[in-house]
Amino acid sequence: MMRRRAIILCLLFVLLPVARAQLNTERIMEIGRNALYFEDYVLSIQYFNKVVEAKPYLHEPYFFRGLAKFYLDDYKGAEQDLDRAIEKNPYVSRSYQLRGMCRAKNDSVDAAAKDFLMAIKYDPQNPILWQNLAATAYQGERWGRAAEVVDSLLLFAPRYTTAYLMRAQIALKLGDSITAFRMADEAVKTDAYSCDVYEVRAMVNAEYEHYAAAEENLTASINLLPGRASSYVNRALMRYHQNNLRGAMDDYNMALYVEPADFIGHYNRGLLRMQLGDDNRAIEDFDFVLGVAPDNTMARFNRGLLREQTGDVAGAIDDYNRVLADYPNFEYGYRCRAAARRKAGDAKGAAADEAWLLERMTASRTGQVDKNSSGSEDKTRKRSDRNVSNYNKMMIADEDYGENYATEYRGKVQNRNIPVEPEPMYVLTYYKNEQELRATPFYKPIEDINSQKLFPYNAIITNCERALAAHEVDRHFSNINNISKNISENPDNFYYRLSRALDYYLVQDLALAIDDLDAAFMLNGDMWVLYFTRAFVRYKLLESEQLSMMNNKNSGVGVRRETAVPNMNYMLIKADLDKVVELMPDFAYGFFNRANLLMELNDFKGAVVDYSTAIEIDSRFAEAYFNRGLAYLYMGNTELGVADLSKAGELGLYSAYNAIKRYKNGEE
Repeated sequence: MMRRRAIILCLLFVLLPVARAQLNTERIMEIGRNALYFEDYVLSIQYFNKVVEAKPYLHEPYFFRGLAKFYLDDYKGAEQDLDRAIEKNPYVSRSYQLRGMCRAKNDSVDAAAKDFLMAIKYDPQNPILWQNLAATAYQGERWGRAAEVVDSLLLFAPRYTTAYLMRAQIALKLGDSITAFRMADEAVKTDAYSCDVYEVRAMVNAEYEHYAAAEENLTASINLLPGRASSYVNRALMRYHQNNLRGAMDDYNMALYVEPADFIGHYNRGLLRMQLGDDNRAIEDFDFVLGVAPDNTMARFNRGLLREQTGDVAGAIDDYNRVLADYPNFEYGYRCRAAARRKAGDAKGAAADEAWLLERMTASRTGQVDKNSSGSEDKTRKRSDRNVSNYNKMMIADEDYGENYATEYRGKVQNRNIPVEPEPMYVLTYYKNEQELRATPFYKPIEDINSQKLFPYNAIITNCERALAAHEVDRHFSNINNISKNISENPDNFYYRLSRALDYYLVQDLALAIDDLDAAFMLNGDMWVLYFTRAFVRYKLLESEQLSMMNNKNSGVGVRRETAVPNMNYMLIKADLDKVVELMPDFAYGFFNRANLLMELNDFKGAVVDYSTAIEIDSRFAEAYFNRGLAYLYMGNTELGVADLSKAGELGLYSAYNAIKRYKNGEE
């Protein structure tokens, strides 16, 4: 009996570390998935690496690491991970689906098609898989096969708008105008509030030179979503085709207001300004293009023409020299340089260019050389076109086959057709998404904290967070180690706990962040910033726990809670936010966050009160107007809701106009 107990005791000591390892890897896997969901792809890879090292026989860490690499555009690395995931478990549809996406991105369309067929085998009613199978045929220019697949998809998914859009594009490739128009019209019937359906119908009309109809469709798209620069660029082209040059100019100006770095917008506006005689500002546009793409020969040649026209002969000659270095048989280029050289007093250089032209003309007449290729008769050219003779044609984007692929495994903000959902909560952090045009909110108590150097970096308030770069991830892990040593030596230091909590939050270890915040409360429970930070971290932890319940219904109005019975965690978050607004009654973002929480709990009247308080504190708080507008709409008050959404749009939230359009047309 004693011997038996000893054996059991030994086994317990052996198995205890194994149980702990099991617990740790599951937790690390969970943190990695949280990081992936919140679009911290570099960080998530580090966590999945640890799981792979500990348990290389599992398929999930390979899959999710491959997914993170996919979003970082490392398609080869992602494919290798998915090979391992399929090797570990060959019966999971999503692994084949994602590997097919990677192979398609690497132009291995036949291999991609085989993967999508395998995925369909295990999930035959998934419309995204059929869409991707059709996309491989489309990418491989097998238009008939693509049409067959989409037709099969529409048999069991007759309301799948994307299928109609794809079928319209395929019909264009097949020269089937009747089907193209019919499919574009069907897409509008299935989702009249999607910008994409009008964009595709405009494309179909433009293909058959129905430019006025195309312009009308693009106007409908812009009314739904005024913040998409490409819509203005496309409408400008339709107006250009109708010789409405001023209207086209207005659209290019608006496109570049919405997206100041739009390459095609600058190039085409430069050409249009050139035609309208606005030479100096045309030069500015071509300067921008050449700053982004110094090897863009056509932009350089146009700038050379403009420089000569405005008296900068030396600059024009320099541009002509560089163009002719790339295109040594460009006859018109020699004519222009000869004229410029004569203006500059370089008779010898001009004579050399004229002699070359004469020799070229003689050789061409005797058939000794081919004539220089001339440009097409079209008024536009594709961006990839390298025929310098098309220098004076408007640019259009190249076809992107990737736009026809889709996956349900995405982060929070991926869809082009923006769903109508409340603007997210604000958080205390060190980073924001610099691509957002909105200014970083100012709040003096935060600046006071920064001036005291209580945190290692300047803290900010934002609801536009960004993922960390690899060196930033390493820096915060290093911070955690260093602060942990400081805490062991100074356990009563409040700011060490708060600072480490922020580091844990940034590396997505939300549970340990909560632990540090709770410990900080034991040291100083009257700091508003503690309540504010803990409320958001608790909310984010709750969101990550509900990750498995999320779906992909990204059209219409954001999902509201079906029940008013609150989760206890919501009450804890609300208690923290109650304390924030009690301690800091001038803190608009505390009221905003509490209003967002009340929206989650279906307490729309309470949310309106808090959003209104936030607006009283900051009359230009666009996000508060937007969310209050949604709250009014949820309550059935369309007039006040639309008014608030309109104000939010006026203050720069363009998605507000999409919401207005949906509600004015009665969409629920």
